[in-house]
Amino acid sequence: MPGIRYQVPGQWGPATDLNKNEMQMITITKTNTMKNQMTLTRWMMTALMVLILPSFLNAQFIQLTDEEASCTSIMVGRLASTDGSVITSHSCDGNYRTWLNIVPAAKHPAGTTRKVQWGLLHNETPWDTRRVYTKGEIPQVAETYAYYNVAYPAMNEKQLAMGETTISGRRELRNDDGLFLIEELQAIALERCTTARDAIRLMGELATQYGYADAGECLTVADPKEVWHFEIFGAGMLYNSAVWAAVRIPDDHVGVSANIPRISTIDLKKPDYYMASENVFSLAEEYGYWDPKSGEPFKFWKAYGGRSKAFAIREFYILSTLAPSLNLSMEADELPFSVKPEKKVSVRDVFAYYREYYEGTPYDKTQNLVVRSSARRPAEGATPSDINMVKSPVANPYMGGDMMNLINTLAPGTIENQRTIAVPQCSYSQVIQLRSWLPDEIGGIAWFSFDNPGESPRIPIFAGVLNLPESFELCGQKKYSEDAAIWHFRRTNRLAEIKWGVTRQYIEAGVRELEEKAFAELPAIEKIALEMYEASKGKPAELDQRGNPIPAAHRVFLTNYTNDFARIAMQRWWEMGNQFFTMFARGL
Repeated sequence: MPGIRYQVPGQWGPATDLNKNEMQMITITKTNTMKNQMTLTRWMMTALMVLILPSFLNAQFIQLTDEEASCTSIMVGRLASTDGSVITSHSCDGNYRTWLNIVPAAKHPAGTTRKVQWGLLHNETPWDTRRVYTKGEIPQVAETYAYYNVAYPAMNEKQLAMGETTISGRRELRNDDGLFLIEELQAIALERCTTARDAIRLMGELATQYGYADAGECLTVADPKEVWHFEIFGAGMLYNSAVWAAVRIPDDHVGVSANIPRISTIDLKKPDYYMASENVFSLAEEYGYWDPKSGEPFKFWKAYGGRSKAFAIREFYILSTLAPSLNLSMEADELPFSVKPEKKVSVRDVFAYYREYYEGTPYDKTQNLVVRSSARRPAEGATPSDINMVKSPVANPYMGGDMMNLINTLAPGTIENQRTIAVPQCSYSQVIQLRSWLPDEIGGIAWFSFDNPGESPRIPIFAGVLNLPESFELCGQKKYSEDAAIWHFRRTNRLAEIKWGVTRQYIEAGVRELEEKAFAELPAIEKIALEMYEASKGKPAELDQRGNPIPAAHRVFLTNYTNDFARIAMQRWWEMGNQFFTMFARGL
């Protein structure tokens, strides 16, 4: 299978001279129960639930809190984009680590293992090992690729990229005996694979072989040719395994995942568009989630998600605005899995979706926050229709629950809360653009932003970047720190929300300024990088005094550009924050 480094058939790892039995040995910590070694009590309890309480099973699924309803991913096929790019994306909208770095490529001696770790989503630096522990180990491969490492690892040097959203699913499917959480499956796939299909196969096989312990997850997996929507759940307490399915987004379509399972029917006779684990139908039948004798078609989201609906406001808004002639409705039982946009979609259009809070639509929660304009006084005897009413300058689409509760207590029904795409609790977001006509190190760009994507600018991080500013390696979730890059943006954005009607013009101008700067500069930057790449093509790497390879010139050049752009963006937002402090120094 191209794109994956093999061990032996059925095993992921390096090719060696060991015999099959030796290669199939896996080192697992004592805390991880071996596959299918269930206690009698567990068997009896699970069997009881399956046989006696099917209605309970059908009703129980993991409800997401506002904090956990924490990601949006938009996917764009190459024929649906304006320039032939494939796009995937991710907003990490919760209390997750905000440090990021580049994990370098590496070579590994034969017979070594790779640790599978838990606790990586909330540590404060790459070297913070508190509450991080090794769940187990798997065989290592001979060589691993460099990758861009955020809380949910996102892109490697070969233009393989992923977005993520937590979709939870039924509680009884989780099994903590499993070896893998989703972020480590992502990291291993990025270390070892070059294509979306191979990454999905690898993650699926690892999870089914060694167990999957996380909640239901969706990964939007892309390469320069195509993008796939992959959903995975645990297989319950009976099996230390997983169940999963993946559907390819048609090349001329756009798809979205927003914390709700969306994969519907599956046609495994079309392998170019559908993939799934071997147990995808049998497990649902065994647990009473689906009865093939009922005549109802099998729907993955309904069987394993346990929901009555496969979409909410975010999916509806994105799909309906891309294809308005479909007349999609929030009242529908189900939306199309993906849509063909009526106009081709640019990467900047995807940026704009991540800034959305539905302004000017019936879903805008600030629409009723109007006050009498201070611009003029109404004439004596004027009727209400003569009075100029305007949006209050303190009306804020990012207001928290306490403020909404206060307003609705004073004037019931004023605000109808909606889960917007842009949210202030966002840790980071990225829109990843993959371009087949350029070398991988140049063609892949993660357009990264800290904090709320509705307020922060985006920084272009190329797939070939070797490192990032030191301030990017410090998390800003647990304390205010000017050393952490995120606080250059978060400080300013929270100040802006004090009086959004006044500050938004500064925020929007700053975002526009840096976005236009990037798109004006990138053609020349990429041209120079490409010339450097072509000049060094086929030549052996130069060595330093210690005999180590010197990084390729085009990668050093791209690294310098990304780092310089990041520092410019940080300084621009810091100065804007100072401006807001001055504006509000004497109160509102």
